[in-house]
Amino acid sequence: MGKVAAVLKVMPDSPEADLDELQERLSESLPEGAKINGTDTDEVAFGLTALLATVIVPDDAGGTEAVEDAFGNVEGVESVSVEEVGRI
Repeated sequence: MGKVAAVLKVMPDSPEADLDELQERLSESLPEGAKINGTDTDEVAFGLTALLATVIVPDDAGGTEAVEDAFGNVEGVESVSVEEVGRI
């Protein structure tokens, strides 16, 4: 089975959110078989910064859905969207 790399855009629920703490909570929430391969930030607007997490997941039927759901349930996350997906 192959692997998929996906860039997920995680919007915090507040401009004052500590992105380092948020990244730690996201890492702890990952389902089995998934890992964060890197992060970046994206200045959205009005002082709000999104976290861009590159996640490696197994290439199975669910794709990134399990990671999206896990990230969406993390405290301090407003929304999660898939920005890019590619096989590796």
